[in-house]
Amino acid sequence: MPSNDSPDNEQIKEQTDRIVPSLAESPEPMRSTQDTRAERQMLTGLSAKAAKSLSSKTPTQLAWRKLRKNRLAVLSLAILIVMYLTAFFGQFIAPYDYTSQDITSSFRAPVTIHWTPWPIVYDQTSHFDQYHFMIYTDDRSKPHRLLFFVHGTPYKFLDLFPTDLHLFGIAGNDKVYLLGTDQFGRDYFSRILYASQISLSVGLIGISLTLIFGLLVGGISGYYGGWIDDLIMRLCEVIMSVPDFYLLLALAAALPPTLNPLEVYILIIAMLSLIGFAGMARIIRGMVLSVREREYVEAARALGVSNFKIITRHIIPSTYTFSIVTATLAIPGFILAEASLSFLGLGIRDPMASWGNMLSAAEDLSSLEQHTWLLIPGFLIFITTLTFNFLGDGLRDALDPKSR
Repeated sequence: MPSNDSPDNEQIKEQTDRIVPSLAESPEPMRSTQDTRAERQMLTGLSAKAAKSLSSKTPTQLAWRKLRKNRLAVLSLAILIVMYLTAFFGQFIAPYDYTSQDITSSFRAPVTIHWTPWPIVYDQTSHFDQYHFMIYTDDRSKPHRLLFFVHGTPYKFLDLFPTDLHLFGIAGNDKVYLLGTDQFGRDYFSRILYASQISLSVGLIGISLTLIFGLLVGGISGYYGGWIDDLIMRLCEVIMSVPDFYLLLALAAALPPTLNPLEVYILIIAMLSLIGFAGMARIIRGMVLSVREREYVEAARALGVSNFKIITRHIIPSTYTFSIVTATLAIPGFILAEASLSFLGLGIRDPMASWGNMLSAAEDLSSLEQHTWLLIPGFLIFITTLTFNFLGDGLRDALDPKSR
């Protein structure tokens, strides 16, 4: 048997002494080859840029980034912006006042703009064909050059600044009817622009009031609970138990006929908001019930913050995402409700223009067959409703955190 001090044992002992101190002095623990390879992996190219951009963006920027990928929603947003800007500058774009009548120009057909070095329109002549349909032809002997930034009918822009400047018109006392005229000889293009101010604003103002009432009532009901919650919710259920349209008909029929158009417009918005806030309040109340017990609400309550500030600054803001999407999807309902009441003669009344009461001229089938341009307000209602729905769907996908 070899002794412990043999040369082989001494060599093994020397090798062990060299390895063990090196391990003890090593600042990092031993790692496997797979761990080292994983740590050395780095994002490169487009992946690195995407990760860096996502980490530096706010939730609003992330939502907008996702919304831009929805081309249908972006197109709808662009169409709505154009429509609201056109309505806002409607008095300037409209060549004539919406109440200006010319009985000799009853049911004039839309004109065609001819772009020969400068825009020209012609007077029209009409006759019946063998099937008794009205045929309109241009009278080439009476051309009119279309001028821009002309002075015409005076008006007050935004009811504040008096002016008579219009976007376009023709010289002299002649008139150009881009979209024809109605039965009273009123310019249909001008009336549609003025009507868009009424119909489009009804949706925005109505949903704004509905949101304010719904958020406050639902927030108070869900936060306090008890008999306050029972009283408010029973009132909302009474309002919701009556069919919306029939309740609107009853309220609109109760309006005295002596009211001026502006008062009718304000009362119509108030009625639409009264009917719409009940459903909003019930949903907000359910969301507040799940929020009021969270830590940040308890912390604010422990710090002595008033109940009103807790509701308005801590609880209601947590419902903003739902409120934005709901408001976008609810605006078409307000526009359709106003159009329906005006179509039935219970809303905006003549001579004040809205898309609903303008569309009432198309209820006569024989008149509609001869004057198809009377359906233009209905087409605008359809486009507005469709674009708001597409935009609402896009916002719902973009603001939903579960879809990210």
